[in-house]
Amino acid sequence: MHPFRPLPPAPRGTLVAVSLSACLLATGTALAPTTAGAQARAELIVVNAAIHTADDAKPRAQAMAVQGGRVTYVGSNEGARALASTATQVIDAKGRTVIPGMVDAHAHLAGLGQALHIVDLTGTTSYQQVVDRVAAKAKTVPRGTWVLGRGWDQNDWPGKKFPTHDLLTRAVPDHPVLLTRVDGHAVFANATAMELAGVTTSTRDPDGGRLERDGKGFPSGVFVDHAMNLVARIVPPPTPAQWREMVLAAIADANKWGLTGVHDAGQGPVIMGVYEQLAREGKYNLRNYVMISDGAALDSLLGVGPRSGLYDGRLWFRSVKLYMDGALGSRGAALLEPYSDDPKNKGLLLSTREHVRDVSVKALKAGFQVNTHAIGDRGNRVTLDAYEQAFVQVPGKDHRFRIEHAQIVSPADIPRFARLHVIPSMQASHQTSDMYWARDRLGEARLAGAYAWRSLLKTGVIVPNGSDFPVEQVNPLISFHSAVTRQDAKNWPAGGWRPEERMTRAEALKAMTLWPAMAAFQEAELGSLTVGKRADFVILDQDIMTVAPEKILDTHVIGTYLGGKAVYEKK
Repeated sequence: MHPFRPLPPAPRGTLVAVSLSACLLATGTALAPTTAGAQARAELIVVNAAIHTADDAKPRAQAMAVQGGRVTYVGSNEGARALASTATQVIDAKGRTVIPGMVDAHAHLAGLGQALHIVDLTGTTSYQQVVDRVAAKAKTVPRGTWVLGRGWDQNDWPGKKFPTHDLLTRAVPDHPVLLTRVDGHAVFANATAMELAGVTTSTRDPDGGRLERDGKGFPSGVFVDHAMNLVARIVPPPTPAQWREMVLAAIADANKWGLTGVHDAGQGPVIMGVYEQLAREGKYNLRNYVMISDGAALDSLLGVGPRSGLYDGRLWFRSVKLYMDGALGSRGAALLEPYSDDPKNKGLLLSTREHVRDVSVKALKAGFQVNTHAIGDRGNRVTLDAYEQAFVQVPGKDHRFRIEHAQIVSPADIPRFARLHVIPSMQASHQTSDMYWARDRLGEARLAGAYAWRSLLKTGVIVPNGSDFPVEQVNPLISFHSAVTRQDAKNWPAGGWRPEERMTRAEALKAMTLWPAMAAFQEAELGSLTVGKRADFVILDQDIMTVAPEKILDTHVIGTYLGGKAVYEKK
């Protein structure tokens, strides 16, 4: 049985989620303690807490009760204690803050697992630092072994230019090396890796990809978007046992930061099989809304149909991930006009409008959602055009199609999201990572549609938040802080970068709890601390809803609970 209640399309020009929160969240919390107590005593109560429920019908409470993995009461300490028995576990929060389990609405769980097992290049401030870390790793593995890494960003280095392979090749001549850029839209290879891949001066740029070259036309080592596969295709893939180890490590890391769920942006059958095996064994301590990758297996997976809430609400397979363009940092995001700092370049379209339209039509007929990566204003416009054409062919569906990232949107296209009932799934921490150089890429005029959360919210859409980890750090409070301040971890710039686009704290809380649930057809089960919903919650050591903005990132997770069971407790 499908665990979610489908809803009819909202009237044009209105927000899909407004009616959802009004009708679904009004249920449950109004139940009196005696009603819940007549059904069953609580297996767990939380008392003496500052609870922010993300439920507009009852936004604050002192206590809550849990039975059978679901919330059975939200209200006063006295009401919760009335449901306790001698077998009830009692958590005295001692005034600490409780919020719904946080959900990263755009992440790469298996990618995080890989990142935890390879060379970490995040935070490197020079090419030399990258080389030093890679060389140190190479000394620990047999000659000829691939050395992989992720996290470099030339925008953080002096000169801000893409590297050439010479320095890396001299330092690590006896190992093939492949290093993924922080955004996952470019890789950097040494000469050994390029030789093994057969890359030469005669290698052509593939459609939707680009090889960076030196002044004489020789490949310099950087491969952008579809060109990445020229080298990546020969890297030995992890075994299922290795994937299993990496996925478990990623889940544990996510739980540590207060995440009870993720929307996993693009996985194929191998990883999906690993997820299911772990879930069957009861070892999957996360709720994962998996987006199926576009590829050879897509048609057969669509033929199986949507599968939702599997293994006690651990896995959902009912959406498809597509790619329209590249990333802004590697100048692969597709723009309507050339890059301000690269006048001959408009970025890369990785798909055609027709392909996105045709997949969308198939998905709609099969009951699947489509979520398309689009960062540049041209990428977003073409995606919206493709969706609009698909909706004409398959009308009347509660589709909740999404655009993942929606970072640079032409002001003329901002109202189209609400009109088409398309959800902009955005990552607030991308704004605070990109703000140092976004003006260089785009110029002043295009910033009007850059990371424009408030402009989109005003039209009536929801904006679910995420991190895109391992592109950004896993900690969801970084995105919460970015959403409400538009400042980095050092609280720069004063007043925030384009502060008119900030979210309120209430919006930012929903953006990492209730709105991801709505964006995944899960709002009847997840997203708020409401009677009847699954008891996913987090205990924090300070109140992110009231603490000074500059103190938000000092907050620590005390405990993470999935269905009322602890999956992380701070030692």
